[in-house]
Amino acid sequence: MIRAMIQAESPQKPLSDSKIVEALEKKGVEIARRTVAKYREAEGIEAASVRKARAALR
Repeated sequence: MIRAMIQAESPQKPLSDSKIVEALEKKGVEIARRTVAKYREAEGIEAASVRKARAALR
């Protein structure tokens, strides 16, 4: 679910881990921000600030 949310995000305004937590909570998934960060890093997905900087360079 995290990967799908990140793939669907706007490159100019990527989702932070906190925003991902909020979206998942709306879907009924209770998860901590650190857990989102752990899974994001395990998937090799960069932090929102890095994804935003890369989008600005394009």
